[in-house]
Amino acid sequence: MASIEATVRGAGIFGLACAFEMARRGARVRVIDTRGLASGASGGVVGALAPHAPERWDAAKEAQLESLLAAPAFWSAVQEISGRSPGYARLGRLQPIPEGGEERAEARAAESAERWRGQAEWRVIRVAGAGDWAPASPTGRLVFDTLSARIAPAAACAALAESISRLGGELILGEDAAEIGPVLHATGPAGLAALSEATGRVIGAAQKGQAARLGLDRRGLPQLYAGGLHIVPHADGSVAVGSTSERDFADPRSTDHQLDDVIAAARAACPALADAPVLERWAGLRPRSRSRRAIFGRFPGKEGHFVANGGFKIGFGMAPLAARLMADLILDGRDAIPAPLRLEALHASRA
Repeated sequence: MASIEATVRGAGIFGLACAFEMARRGARVRVIDTRGLASGASGGVVGALAPHAPERWDAAKEAQLESLLAAPAFWSAVQEISGRSPGYARLGRLQPIPEGGEERAEARAAESAERWRGQAEWRVIRVAGAGDWAPASPTGRLVFDTLSARIAPAAACAALAESISRLGGELILGEDAAEIGPVLHATGPAGLAALSEATGRVIGAAQKGQAARLGLDRRGLPQLYAGGLHIVPHADGSVAVGSTSERDFADPRSTDHQLDDVIAAARAACPALADAPVLERWAGLRPRSRSRRAIFGRFPGKEGHFVANGGFKIGFGMAPLAARLMADLILDGRDAIPAPLRLEALHASRA
């Protein structure tokens, strides 16, 4: 395996995770990103690793479950090799149950017992059991799932980059360089545009997100999901809130009144945030595939080239699976990509 070489274009979460996995299997890896480390959505602040609801189960949900269950071992290896914390912790998630939603929540709890392989739970609890961190709930009840986790995006990318270097890999950031061996394109929105051009189909596009960090120390507590917002306590004593989903925008990196609305909604959903100061405002572009799923496979019409893209809102959650699937395909020629995540299924369908 030591004689195998590979290039990864893109130093975001998919590119770095795949490069790390190939490097620890013995490949000589070169990571190239002309914009720098985690310069896109992977340098964000939210870091919510949350599962799909355990209902209407399909192969895509099964794939995400596999990745979330693999996350503790994956991120532990990254921390051990790099000597840096990625900020990972599986602390669960609380969600308010709306009026009329209790029966559905209980049905999902029953479904999770089967679908989540006994390795996590989706259960209904009373608001009183969650203390002052409980989000407002009109029914006085919450869903608590034990599968959700959080990660510090920029720190995780830095830990992956350090791991790759310690495993003998090369990172070329801020400039271009020659490619060696097969090439994995993990280039986010620009990569989706290139795929759309190559296939004559709309594969995906950029979608802007805005998020913020607030100054409140709730480390060790679960993340919250309320009113469509993620509220995520981090180990540095901050709480991240986000995010917007904007298809129309003028400036991909500017924040505006839409983020103000997100912050206000988070404070309303979680009264503990009422007086927390805003520490950071963030905006960036996320790669959204047409299916809203991550996409993997061979680059159409380019022999020896591969694709890992479409992380959108679940890139960090899907990273352990992306790393395994692409290392298997590129290094060993073993294609185990689940049907819903296959690139060819998307580019062969109607735009």
